[in-house]
Amino acid sequence: MAKEKEQKSEEKKSLAEKTTVSRRTILKALAGLPVFGIFAYKVIEKRSADQYKKRQVLEELGINEIEVPEEKKSETRKKGDLLRVGIVGYGNRAAALAKGLGFIHPEEAENKKRDDTLADWLSQENLNVALTGICEVFDLHAEKGLATARNELHPGGGAGVNLPVKRYRHYHEMLESNEIDAVVIVTPDHHHAQMTIDAVQAGKHVYCEKSLIRTEDELYQVYNAVKNSGVVFQLGHQISKNVIFQQAKEIIEKNILGKISLIEATTNRNTASGAWIRHLDNDGNPKPGNEKTIDWDQWLGSRPKVPFSIDRYYNWTKWFDYSTGLIGQLFTHEYDAVNQLLRIGIPKSVVSSGGIYYWKDNREIPDVLQCVFEYPDRDLTLMYSASLACSRQRGRVFMGHDASMEFGASLSITADGDSTRYKEKISEGIVDPSSPMFSYNPGSGKIDAVTSATEKYYASRGLTYTYMNGRPVDVTYLHIKEWIDCIRNGGEPTTNIERSFEEGVACMMAHKSYIEKRRVEWDPVKKKIV
Repeated sequence: MAKEKEQKSEEKKSLAEKTTVSRRTILKALAGLPVFGIFAYKVIEKRSADQYKKRQVLEELGINEIEVPEEKKSETRKKGDLLRVGIVGYGNRAAALAKGLGFIHPEEAENKKRDDTLADWLSQENLNVALTGICEVFDLHAEKGLATARNELHPGGGAGVNLPVKRYRHYHEMLESNEIDAVVIVTPDHHHAQMTIDAVQAGKHVYCEKSLIRTEDELYQVYNAVKNSGVVFQLGHQISKNVIFQQAKEIIEKNILGKISLIEATTNRNTASGAWIRHLDNDGNPKPGNEKTIDWDQWLGSRPKVPFSIDRYYNWTKWFDYSTGLIGQLFTHEYDAVNQLLRIGIPKSVVSSGGIYYWKDNREIPDVLQCVFEYPDRDLTLMYSASLACSRQRGRVFMGHDASMEFGASLSITADGDSTRYKEKISEGIVDPSSPMFSYNPGSGKIDAVTSATEKYYASRGLTYTYMNGRPVDVTYLHIKEWIDCIRNGGEPTTNIERSFEEGVACMMAHKSYIEKRRVEWDPVKKKIV
């Protein structure tokens, strides 16, 4: 111990001497400027002292040893190892997933040329995928999907693969096809469970967008179908591929925050689009679509038969017949971020409250929602707070005894004023609890090619892109790439059926609590919500 203290003392002394020499050199250089020289020296002196303190903190925490991960290339593929993919449902999210697979619509490619972001997409690895099927109930969207699949522009510097692509009128026809190896399901939520079950039974690998289920019964059915099926399943939560997430994981593993007892995850949006009112264009006119161009019966599926409604078609998230609203659409991302970091699993109990307080339209889902998830075995509470009528950003915060960590597109750690670990450093003035002692922003605040309020929200949560090797990389592409690599080489994707089951239970508990206006619990023996 004495030797270690002596060594640390010598290191500090050496660093202090270097700093002193540096100051003398600077002062001599500025000596010819009497007034400005002294002022400039004082500024540089303070900056030098601050940097010295920062180095002390980073070295003690071991944060300076955290390396930014680089994008890993897929293993070399054997000749003929081509994956033929079909997409079920082709709206805006499907277009984003197609880009991750290596396919882009010609018009979007031209737009990316104009805003100088096409090079970023072209720098993706070519995943050796052929988009051979588009299943869509809306003719207009089907045409966009087909045009995307036929576009010969591909990332990776190669020509890519363009096999014939077919439009399927019903997803069962796609699942019966020998021209499809795997499916990407991007329909409204009320179709996800049954389509996943049917795809697994047909032997197709599945990438399904969240939310996986709408009811508790669906959750057990999907889990039983996927488990031990041999099919590679991935749920559409891409935050684990963000560099920021990797940094957060190391920080937690190094116990920099101390004991974490409270986590707050939030959603704040304050636009019509953010509140799922999307059936009108910028001029207030209804968007395209009618009974002649949309197969309404197929879109409804197992849900109650109602007359065609352009409102319901574009804004399905407003009704419980088709989704669980904020819980299934936005909380799922927050839960996944926390669960991937801490493996909190299924909560012991959940209480939800809220209501329709601002958007007084025909919706059923709340526009303000609070959910409290209790984990007594972990001495932990997870709180989710959401408002669709306020744009104040509140972040995603992990609160520990010694420090708090907030992360999304960037990350910061702030020491707690009453921390045990940092008590000495705080008293010495080395750590200031009123400002972050560490922050990391790989994108320097840039938001590339993000225009709508909804897109900006997802970007701020780390769900759109990350920065690797000095360039923006689409995290959806990285998440799809992991799924494809597991299909080819074995292994389990990050958001596999086990993580999806845990998420599904947590969401159903929150939903059930809101609907029934009571506290609900999970029975681990019966494996039921009670």
